Amino acid sequence: QVQLVESGGGYVQAGGSLRLSCVASGRDTTCITSMGWYRQTPGKERELVATISSHGSQGYADSVKGRFTVSRDNGKNTMYLQMNSLKPEDTAAYYCNAEAVCDDYLRGFDFWGQGTQVTVSS
Repeated sequence: QVQLVESGGGYVQAGGSLRLSCVASGRDTTCITSMGWYRQTPGKERELVATISSHGSQGYADSVKGRFTVSRDNGKNTMYLQMNSLKPEDTAAYYCNAEAVCDDYLRGFDFWGQGTQVTVSS
């Protein structure tokens, strides 16, 4: 089991910054491989924003490259998303994701946080 809790969302004007945090806990945190941030707006599919591997390799959606930075502190089981130069189109519910592969799993599992809302005004 892995539990994920996001925090840091809120209201911000265009051009502003926010930092999101995701704390992982539970029995299987040591089995986590990659983690990522997704976002979703009403009526649209959830989309990948950024990923980070257990070794720190990062990936970003084209829409956020140069503005967002994902990082990970494995000792604290925490992932961060630093969001700069925010745009109204960044408005969404942001979700933390963790992929875990443990020896007692029949397959790999994805775990999700509850989401945190980010609203960017024009």
